[in-house]
Amino acid sequence: MQPVEAVRRFNRFYTRRIGVLRGGLAGTPYSLPEARLIYELAQAEPATATALGAGLDLDLGYLSRLLQGLRRRGLVRARPAPRDARRSLLSLSAKGRKAFAALDSRSRGEMSAMLAPLPRSHRQRMVEAMHTIESVLEGEKAESKIVLRAHRPGDMGWVVHRHGALYAQEYGWDERFEALVAGIAKDFIDNFDPGRERCWIAELNGDPAGSVFLVKETKTTAKLRLLLVEPQARGLGLGTRLVGECIAFAREKGYRKLALWTQSNLDAARAIYRKQGFRLAKTEPHASFGYDLVGEYWELKLT
Repeated sequence: MQPVEAVRRFNRFYTRRIGVLRGGLAGTPYSLPEARLIYELAQAEPATATALGAGLDLDLGYLSRLLQGLRRRGLVRARPAPRDARRSLLSLSAKGRKAFAALDSRSRGEMSAMLAPLPRSHRQRMVEAMHTIESVLEGEKAESKIVLRAHRPGDMGWVVHRHGALYAQEYGWDERFEALVAGIAKDFIDNFDPGRERCWIAELNGDPAGSVFLVKETKTTAKLRLLLVEPQARGLGLGTRLVGECIAFAREKGYRKLALWTQSNLDAARAIYRKQGFRLAKTEPHASFGYDLVGEYWELKLT
């Protein structure tokens, strides 16, 4: 099947599957464009019509008619901008906020009902495929949506879960690897030294997409641990960026050496370490996570 026909076929399937062809979205009296406007205003109000049109890629004349309809129904209100009375700032009324709450709740319910019968592995595949479509169509703009931040409550659970799930899926490693990651995460939190240690969580379009840790081993040596890049974020240079953050932080804090432990079959990670100047110090065969592996110790001199 040719690409154009394949995309059109998928569009027909998906619009039918998620119910956007029905008269009202998610069992409400609002059309899809109206529902999107309500959603956008709930996320970033007040907003101007120009900003809404640009964000949704809507013709301003069509957008104006949609807004007039929502205002007549008492869902949207407008007030003059403080510094320019010719411009109107749009926001949801109390009735509009109630409408958004109903839309959001019903939409989440419908998506949950659609996904519930699927095995977890199928749900993950579907999400990854959606991320792939989004990143391909967005092109280079996807990279600009990557944000690195410090850890916060809930992140350690995500790190443990995604390491366990992803390495089982890609390498067949058993739950003992997940237990190892859980121990590393616990030790990091229990002994966290904010002046000398750091965890970076990468987000792509607002969703967690990667991680890396720098922990203190001695006064002069730090360790790089738990580098992870989700499949949908690969190819954007995120792994290199995370390792680069670790190196820069270690130098800033006065460490003389940065060390790490990896496995000989993790080719993508090893390529990043080599590119960033790490050198293989020694190897050590071991049986772990259900396989015979070769552990590798890499080091980077920082002075």
